[in-house]
Amino acid sequence: MTERPRRRVGRPRVAPEDDGAEPREQILAAAAELFTTQGYTATSTRAITAKAGLRQASMYYYFASKEELLRTLLETTVAPSLEFARWALTEREAMAEARLWALTRIDAAQLAGARHNLGALYLLPEVRRPAFESFRDLRDRLRDTYKQLLSQTAAGLLYTPGELHQRSRLVFGLVEGVILARQDNATVSDPVCFSADVADGAMRLADVGDMSEARKQGMSLCADWLGRSAHYSGHGEDEAGGE
Repeated sequence: MTERPRRRVGRPRVAPEDDGAEPREQILAAAAELFTTQGYTATSTRAITAKAGLRQASMYYYFASKEELLRTLLETTVAPSLEFARWALTEREAMAEARLWALTRIDAAQLAGARHNLGALYLLPEVRRPAFESFRDLRDRLRDTYKQLLSQTAAGLLYTPGELHQRSRLVFGLVEGVILARQDNATVSDPVCFSADVADGAMRLADVGDMSEARKQGMSLCADWLGRSAHYSGHGEDEAGGE
């Protein structure tokens, strides 16, 4: 009687936390958690794929390196806000103050509502490398849009070029202050109200004055954008557009 060849049993696949997600998204989710809890340098690609429940070779199918993984994650923190910013620049029916308020709220909600505080990785020395140029370019363009919108406000029209540059940096810095508010990867209990408060604070820095109309129009812009955009990766319309 011929003996059947024994079936070789490979290493079982570890079930990831979200087994319904695509492998690429599983890898990104695992990397986001490990980079923000253990640190970028201390996290190996083996640890990322183990966390995702995938073989290490699977990661290299989607990402050429750990650097590319980090760059992709960092770009997700900026790209949705920049997409809104470009749209806001063209929505001339709304007052500039309202468009600036809406941008600050969308941007703050993106940073406050994300599961992991990826913005804390902005200051990694690795991010200064050429491999991260595309991320730095996105962030610079977003910062420049803040400046353009501020320059169109009633207060901004009165600024000297130096004052405009400094004030827009302060507004942008206030929004990115959400990152500091989430130190130790803490979550924001109510991103809805929190992002609106950040937007109100940004308007005060911009010296808008009475911002009731800007806030009203800004909330409408947020709701409009979130209702029409299929690419926004943040929260739903109720969270970023409503009260």
